[in-house]
Amino acid sequence: MKPQQSNSSTGWRGSLSAMAVLVLTACASSAGIAPATPVVAPGELGLPESGAATEAMVQADWWVAWGDAELARLMALALQSHPNLQVAQARLSRAGAAVAGERAGEGLKLGLNADATRQHFSANSIYPAPLGGSTRTLANAQLAGSWEFDFFGRHRAAIDAAVGVQRAAQADLAAARNVLTSQIAQSYVQLGRLLAQRSLAERALAQREHMLGLIRQRVSAGLDTLVELRQGEGALPEARLQIEQIDEQTTHVRHALAALAGTAPDALAGLSPSLPDARRMALPTVLPVDLLGRRPDIAAARWRIEAATQGMQAAKAQFYPNVNLTVFAGLASIGLGHLVEAGSRQYGVGPAIHLPIFDAGSLRANLTARAADVDVAIAAYNGAVVEAVRDTADQITSLQSLERQGAEQVRAQAAAEASYDIAQQRYRAGLSGYLTLLSAESAVLAQRRQAVEVQSRVLLSQVALIRAMGGGVQLNPSPVPLSPATHAAAR
Repeated sequence: MKPQQSNSSTGWRGSLSAMAVLVLTACASSAGIAPATPVVAPGELGLPESGAATEAMVQADWWVAWGDAELARLMALALQSHPNLQVAQARLSRAGAAVAGERAGEGLKLGLNADATRQHFSANSIYPAPLGGSTRTLANAQLAGSWEFDFFGRHRAAIDAAVGVQRAAQADLAAARNVLTSQIAQSYVQLGRLLAQRSLAERALAQREHMLGLIRQRVSAGLDTLVELRQGEGALPEARLQIEQIDEQTTHVRHALAALAGTAPDALAGLSPSLPDARRMALPTVLPVDLLGRRPDIAAARWRIEAATQGMQAAKAQFYPNVNLTVFAGLASIGLGHLVEAGSRQYGVGPAIHLPIFDAGSLRANLTARAADVDVAIAAYNGAVVEAVRDTADQITSLQSLERQGAEQVRAQAAAEASYDIAQQRYRAGLSGYLTLLSAESAVLAQRRQAVEVQSRVLLSQVALIRAMGGGVQLNPSPVPLSPATHAAAR
């Protein structure tokens, strides 16, 4: 009999082994599903390799270097209450709550259940007398707990994915701050430009009024005709029209600036910024080596890749067994009077294993969707990097060009001013006509306006470059630098 028992035992174990092999081979498979989009390399876009000389970082409150207390006040107002920042902050809070929820999912879960049910038991069912045919109270009080063993990292990947979303939300908040401060600074410069242009227009109007008085004197003396008089009179409405147009634009810019600062449209009616050269800041003349680490929108895109990659890992872990340990202890009785007696105790403990074998392809479909999310995140990151490099290169090029334009404009304005002085002298001496003077005046006014435009463009390009370089925002540590092989583990 013993050999027979041994053979039976051997056969039983063999059957279990065969069944285990059959179950494992029949399990749903994640093979062949992986992201397909490569991450753009910095060198492909002309960024210096790591280890090259870096440029000075932009300070977080870079506008303080402008030395304008009113601008600093507007920045403080906007950073405190602008709706875009409030939206970004709310999204960050929601992402933080999601992280807390995922962390809570990996711990021990306890629950207390208590109930009492008044029930009449059938006399013709499975319950014998005296229970059958009677009406009794069923009472139950039970404490139950469960613990899931994260052998394959599903919970850890889900937590890391939630953390990635949270970090991306933090970077989005920094990006919103960067955009907002640059918009305020640019609007502030635009307002200063319009006020400077209005000052020039007022000088032009006063100059033309003075010239009209001179023309009238010359007409009275018989040195000019009514043609010159009408030309001089026609120049005044044109100058007033320019002033009115500038005033309209100025009002619109004031309203836009007030909206950015979160104040009433008329709250900045008395604001009169100027454009001194002292506001020019020393900025890099080549693409910064750490551009990709400075820009918050790029950091947000990188964290979204991290979140998508971890989401894919969590989806892949669903192909593996899910192991839970469940325990319970409590009291159960028929009749409330017996509930707290020792004989009413009940308890139990046991593991539970869930292994997907056939799910009609739902797990593979889910994993394919998560892989597509990684591709989307990588493509978005690549687009953000390309745009950042283009934007930064454009602003550096503009600043270099504006420096040369400014030098040429200074020479052109000096020549126009000298020509206008000569034209005035010749007109007063009767050696040239009014049209010659008017042409010289138009040339000098155009150069004065051009000087304001060049100066304001320098400031606007500086602000745009500061924004392109990240605006000096402070970011949390970013994921490991990305490369085409970064997500090989996800494949």
